[in-house]
Amino acid sequence: MELSRRTFFKVAGVAGATAVAGGRLEASPQVVPAAGAAAMLVDTTRCAGCRACEAACAEVNGLPAPVASPAAGTRVTDTSHFTVVSRYLPSPDGAPHFVKRQCNHCLEPGCASACPVKAIEKTPEGPVVYHRDRCMGCRYCMMACPFEIPKYEYEKAVPYVRKCEFCAERQARGLAPACASVCPSGALTFGPREDLIEEARTRIYQHPDRYVHHVYGEHEVGGLSWLYLSDVLFDRIGLQTDLGKHGFAELTQASLAAVPFVITLWPPFLMALYTFAKRREEAGSVEEADHE
Repeated sequence: MELSRRTFFKVAGVAGATAVAGGRLEASPQVVPAAGAAAMLVDTTRCAGCRACEAACAEVNGLPAPVASPAAGTRVTDTSHFTVVSRYLPSPDGAPHFVKRQCNHCLEPGCASACPVKAIEKTPEGPVVYHRDRCMGCRYCMMACPFEIPKYEYEKAVPYVRKCEFCAERQARGLAPACASVCPSGALTFGPREDLIEEARTRIYQHPDRYVHHVYGEHEVGGLSWLYLSDVLFDRIGLQTDLGKHGFAELTQASLAAVPFVITLWPPFLMALYTFAKRREEAGSVEEADHE
């Protein structure tokens, strides 16, 4: 592709202005959840796969209606579906297991830590929310999320990042998230995280033969606001079990330290490249003229 002098100056100018106007890009500081911060307990042994949660989420967020019931296997969220229910067959002769998936609203979210303009923010109340008016489209949040939840609207002329926001606006009005308000089987329990962990441990203690003796999300990647109970190993129902207990914010903060350095060097690099190419072009023209 041929780059004109004007194009080079424009690109270099924008990059330079970003470095000057934006100052030093830094990872967003971590927010310590307040006492009683909201969470959700998902008891997969109670989920009937009705997918009422999907319909409620779509209605509240102005999204398309859920797709037809899928075949067994892991489903993923996208820009039009913030929550999905997957159907698993953990054993050939066993009953199907249904698992709801959405943003886990980590206590130490890598997406929020990676965002240099604080477009994604962890609130003390629990939800990890997105501010579209701040977003510059860098998509660092997508790379930093271990669960691959934030999705980008590539198909739109003015794209944004989309994901579940834990019905933060409903919570601010004292309402439960839409998904929990319509669940008919009791698979979703909404409340303070500390209370839900205690409730999960109580269920395991009272029914030791029914549950795996672990609350998924209590410690994974620093802790999640969405907690899971299961009667089969978690990796057999699509939940990641190799993420460790350390929050991904530690990794993203270290990586972002190099961003200001790169932005500062980029404009002079472009100019040097342009000058070099221009001189070669001029030398070639002179040589060609001499031969004539």
